[in-house]
Parts: sequence; structure tokens; C-alpha cells
Amino acid sequence: MSNNELKELLKNSHKDLSVEDFEGKQVPCIGFEGQKFDDMLNKVAGKPLSVDTNLNILQDGLGHVFVELLLTFSHGGINEKILVNANEHLEFFESLAKNTMLAIASVNHPEKIFMIQLPKPEKTYEALEIIKNGLANDHSKS
Repeated sequence: MSNNELKELLKNSHKDLSVEDFEGKQVPCIGFEGQKFDDMLNKVAGKPLSVDTNLNILQDGLGHVFVELLLTFSHGGINEKILVNANEHLEFFESLAKNTMLAIASVNHPEKIFMIQLPKPEKTYEALEIIKNGLANDHSKS
């Protein structure tokens, strides 16, 4: 990964990420600006829904790890790609693997939240191991 590619990934990484306590479970949460969140919710409200979730891991062997979260909703034509800097958000992926749930919330109205149960928990465990291994490969500190 070149220095310019790294800067571009850092610039495009989603900033509104957190881990929230929901009834005693630590759940990773992706925040969206109010209008974008409302648009997503309006497209799927009242419909039976599944969300296909894919994690694409990008790493350079120098300890920089980014994850593209691809969310494909079964209704509403919603396809979201969220780029996460795993170096800064390891806890996000640890809680994702542990609870296999993902929350989507409105940044402007945190009480508005949408929970997604991930259908393939084994994929989150595998992704977490790849992320941890990628983060451990920081040869720049040697």
C-alpha cells in the first residue's frame, strides 16, 4: 500500500463508529447523518428484511488494516459500503464477533436505532482473526 493509498483510506474511513451497551451486550454501532439514516429507514420500514453483511479486509503487511463493511438490504435497494480503520476500531470488530449484532443509528437522533443480527457468525470470528493478525504484522516498529 503506497503512502497515497494509505492517506486515501484514512480520509475515506467512516468516523461515526462506537460500541454501545444494549441490555448488557456490547454492540458495535455505525452512525449515519440524520437524513441518510431516515432515507434508509423509510425504504425498509414495515417490510420483512434481511441484510447481507460482507467484510472485505485490506491490509499492507505493515500493520495497517482496513475493513470494508458491505451491507446489502433485501428491500429498498440499499447497498452501503462503510470503510473502517481497524487500527482505531479493534473493539468494534471484537464486539461484532462476540455478539454477531450490528446497530445502525442516527448521529443526530441517537434514540433512532436499527439492529441487524448477522446471519453467519463464523464469518465474523474469521474476520476478527485476520484483522488481529494484520495488526500484529506491524514491521515498521522493528
